[in-house]
Amino acid sequence: MAVKIRLRRMGAKKNPFYRIIVADSRSPRDGRFIEEIGYYNPLTEPKTVKIDDEKAIKWLANGAKPTDVVDRLFRENGIYEKVKEADSEE
Repeated sequence: MAVKIRLRRMGAKKNPFYRIIVADSRSPRDGRFIEEIGYYNPLTEPKTVKIDDEKAIKWLANGAKPTDVVDRLFRENGIYEKVKEADSEE
């Protein structure tokens, strides 16, 4: 089973709000998911991003692949640095 970390669109028409979820790559964008690990609101100034670091690190270690946008959000919020720290501690 290919697992992806991706965005799930929520909110109203022309007022998007996204949840960062872990889902099977075959499931629809707003369909079934395994776990919610954060959210992203592009309409606030500055943009609001909240990610549960422990859950994100766990899923990345288990082989989940982030989409391009989620990859950018992880880089901007230092998730990959925390993954490297967790790897060096083991």
